[in-house]
Amino acid sequence: MGKTNQSSVTEFVLLGLSGYPELEAIYFVMVLCMYLVILLGNGIIIIVSVCDSHLHTPMYFFLSNLSFLDICYTSSSIPLFLSSFLTSKKTISFSGCGVQMFLSFAMGATECVLLSMMAFDRYVAICNPLRYSVIMSKTSYMSMAAGSWIAGGVNSVLQTSLAMRLPFCGDNVINHFTCEILAVLKLACADISINVTSMVIANVIFLVVPVLFIFVSYVFILSTILKIPSAEGKRKAFSTCSAHLTVVIIFYGTIFFMYAKPKAKDFSGTDKVQVTDKIISLFYGVVTPMLNPLIYSLRNKDVKEAPVYMP
Repeated sequence: MGKTNQSSVTEFVLLGLSGYPELEAIYFVMVLCMYLVILLGNGIIIIVSVCDSHLHTPMYFFLSNLSFLDICYTSSSIPLFLSSFLTSKKTISFSGCGVQMFLSFAMGATECVLLSMMAFDRYVAICNPLRYSVIMSKTSYMSMAAGSWIAGGVNSVLQTSLAMRLPFCGDNVINHFTCEILAVLKLACADISINVTSMVIANVIFLVVPVLFIFVSYVFILSTILKIPSAEGKRKAFSTCSAHLTVVIIFYGTIFFMYAKPKAKDFSGTDKVQVTDKIISLFYGVVTPMLNPLIYSLRNKDVKEAPVYMP
């Protein structure tokens, strides 16, 4: 097959689970239910955080940002994924692939930075409570959130533009549910060393640095909590950051499991290991956003006791 440049590629074919039709109905129902829970749970968190004046605090401002981010992240891919089960057409346009890739990168990077900002909020609240209102002023926490979104957006523009300007030759079949960048790069017929280098740098900035920042923050938090003389005081102090710590463990634990586990060689493109990897990736994209509002609502008394606002 002759080579073609990217201008001749008008769409990509998303394989998904097309080779396993017996699994499609099951996963359609499961993912649809999870997506509805994501919209409902995160939507309620946003509404309650905005409408209840008692929740106009840095922590709940960050939480509403996280909920909005999770809605955007899942909505960038799940509706298309669900529609592919209902039709034989399993394609996405070239520009649509770029938009999906941009949103995925932007939301992922922003969440990493946002979780580290939430860790800093908990650090100040526990380790320096007398200066909390000064350090975490409205200007400060709004700037921190805005910086998280801007950093994620800038990184996404860079990674997406580098990927979509590559020439693609012949095969336009993406062996994935979405326009996942690694799957797209496999179709390029040019040197992708610049892409790989930029992704490594981005992973250090948006994964390694935030993880280290969160780790150091919780070292100081734990050290402070252990100095509290009463058991009740320790329990109350830890309860203020337990929800955030749980979300961090699930978020980064899933990423580590996905990308750090050994990859099996696949020469036929149809082995079960590859299907398992795709299913894990799918559930990473829906399980974490689904659990976030549940964790925060169950572990935070303020959210549980907040009135429900009806339009």
